[in-house]
Amino acid sequence: MATRRRFILGTVGVVGTLVVGWALVPPRQRLTGRQPLPAEPGQVAFNGWVKLGTDGRVIVQVPKSEMGQGVHTALAMLLADELDADWSAVHVEHPPLDAIYNNQATVIDGLPFHPDANGLVKRLAGWMTAKSMREFGLQVTGGSSSLKDLWLPMREAGASARAMLVAAAAAQWGVKAEEVRVERGVLSHASGRQAAFGELAAAAAQQPLPRRPVLKTPAQFKLIGTSQARLESADKITGRAVFGMDVRLPGLLYATVAMCPTLGGRVKSFDGASALKLPGVKQVLTVGAHMGGTAGVAVVADTPWHAMQGLKAVSVQWDEGVAMAEVDSDAAMQRLAQTLDTETGLAYFTEGDAAAAIAGAAMVVKAEYRAPWLAHMALEPINCTVQLAADGASASLWAPTQVPGLARRAAALALGLDSEAVTVNVTLLGGGFGRRLEVDYVGPAAEIARAMKGTPVQTFWSRAEDTQHDFYRPAAVARWQAGLDAQGRLLGISAVSAGQAIVPQFIERVFGLPGGPLDKTALEGSHDQPYAWPAARFAHALVALPVPVGFWRSVGHSHQAFFKESFVDELATAAKQDPVAFRLSLLQGHPRVAAVLKLAADKAGWGRPLAPLPDGTKRARGVALHRSFGSTVAQVVEVSVGADKAIRVHRVVAAVDCGTAVNPNHIAQQIESAVVFGLSAALGGGIEIVQGRVKQSNFHEQPPLRIDACPVIETHILPGTEAPEGIGEPGLPPLAPAVAGAVFALTGQRLRSLPLHLS
Repeated sequence: MATRRRFILGTVGVVGTLVVGWALVPPRQRLTGRQPLPAEPGQVAFNGWVKLGTDGRVIVQVPKSEMGQGVHTALAMLLADELDADWSAVHVEHPPLDAIYNNQATVIDGLPFHPDANGLVKRLAGWMTAKSMREFGLQVTGGSSSLKDLWLPMREAGASARAMLVAAAAAQWGVKAEEVRVERGVLSHASGRQAAFGELAAAAAQQPLPRRPVLKTPAQFKLIGTSQARLESADKITGRAVFGMDVRLPGLLYATVAMCPTLGGRVKSFDGASALKLPGVKQVLTVGAHMGGTAGVAVVADTPWHAMQGLKAVSVQWDEGVAMAEVDSDAAMQRLAQTLDTETGLAYFTEGDAAAAIAGAAMVVKAEYRAPWLAHMALEPINCTVQLAADGASASLWAPTQVPGLARRAAALALGLDSEAVTVNVTLLGGGFGRRLEVDYVGPAAEIARAMKGTPVQTFWSRAEDTQHDFYRPAAVARWQAGLDAQGRLLGISAVSAGQAIVPQFIERVFGLPGGPLDKTALEGSHDQPYAWPAARFAHALVALPVPVGFWRSVGHSHQAFFKESFVDELATAAKQDPVAFRLSLLQGHPRVAAVLKLAADKAGWGRPLAPLPDGTKRARGVALHRSFGSTVAQVVEVSVGADKAIRVHRVVAAVDCGTAVNPNHIAQQIESAVVFGLSAALGGGIEIVQGRVKQSNFHEQPPLRIDACPVIETHILPGTEAPEGIGEPGLPPLAPAVAGAVFALTGQRLRSLPLHLS
């Protein structure tokens, strides 16, 4: 008879064996999904990533959301190059949800390891994470990870389809496969036989999938590395492009919402009688708080205008007795600073004894830096279209989302359906910047559609509702100190910041699970840099505040880079060294990173006199270097300060190392985008909260950079053959500290708080 102890030990042993066995098995393939890829008449699917049409069209499946970053084009280039397709025949579709499209790279990059670490523990953690995300992860567009995540799957899919086409041609022609040539969508043989992809598509799809498709070497690339126009550009120019706000369905109704002005508040009571008397108004109802959002009221009408007019006529009594009602941003910022008076924070990185090195230094440099909460302010307002079937058994969702799986789950929960009963259609996104990683707007849209069962309803938010009910970039306060010897050499450095944590809050509001104490995004951009610190300690103190925070373009790098690069500039001044030379002295172990800095400095004319403006106003240069999302960006800016103390940036010279430059045109565009977005925040961004209410409402209070103030932006790409790294976000972090450095060179005043304003 088995004892309880023997049963438990035996069970543990079996489970342990299974876990170890599962860990040793490589991550499952990402070539074919659970279900065959849906194909229309005249199309055949080769795998989960590409279909060929008998008309010669190449339909590439791109599971990443297109929000202006050019990812549809760049990913299609990877597959088309390996396929040897005719680029003019390539089209893009967004595929159905499937585990093969789960994003592995962004989660692996989020593991708490230094980028320079490459030990066994890091490799094992990456291995296990890749396996887990393949099975249980999410289809996510974020973390500047799209090309990195799909660099191999897209190429393998193209190479696999190419091999199947070659095999079909060889079988039909009675020749050896190695004798078949493929170029621009045409297969040919020395005998004179040839066939276009469309002619062989049906036969090729019957060929077995190659087990190990042979990939091209970089020297064999024909599309990868060339500048190509975006595939969706023509549709955007002609108005055929479909963003979330462009969805038009038969019988479509429109709804708009007003949420409690105090974040997290509720509806105490409302009177919609006056609204229901207005033309076109169909329904007035309350909507709950979903996925960390705020409850409110909604009006459904036959046009957007009627919905907005109806909402103005609704009388609402709000219940604002929530934790946020006690929050004022000024007081909260002081709390962050006071936290640093008493806490040393959790150390994310240490090297040697930084405290002893600083204590024994000939010169000690100290500085405190601050960064505010920031809203995303994407141009396309929040919107979502939902249609619940007349029988209530299924639903369809159209949304500009970065997380279609989470959007489907949010709709299913609100409608009381299984997730499989909800179909998600991802539209183009009119900007995301991390805001559309949230799904707080999907639940209310589903609630409204449930009230109008059988009828599609497009729910949209006003700009004010979007701005005042965002998930904000966390505010932070940081204190840095370092010790220099008598010759100006760095001996040790220490930094501690205080602020909220995004990831634990995100996990709790989206999945209902408790978040842990660690959040790499809280300190990323300080401890994970390529500088060689002789002794160092980098720490962060988590401060619990009820302010809803989320992922904002470049996340922690967006403010930690400002702290770090501003302080490096201060150290260079204290050491009486040139800012570029001082940085190079800290990059002895990273020649490729140093090459990026040298390239930017050379192209910008660093060290050469800078002529004043025609009116005699002086200009100065500032520099910053930062590594984020696997890429290194150095920027040199040219800045002037007017008589009114207004800061004006005239020129930004950027050098980039992002591995293989798949589409240099896109890289330049993303640097330009990051500069404009980052400069808007650096000079005018900031969210103020008074008694739980956000003061800012629209672009007049959060001004984007105007075209007449936009600097000349130059991008120089360091050649590389490594796998591509991120590019959507790395252009933003160096900008603010480079501008602050230039302002110091002009005025002698150190600006240590964002946004940058001269006193």
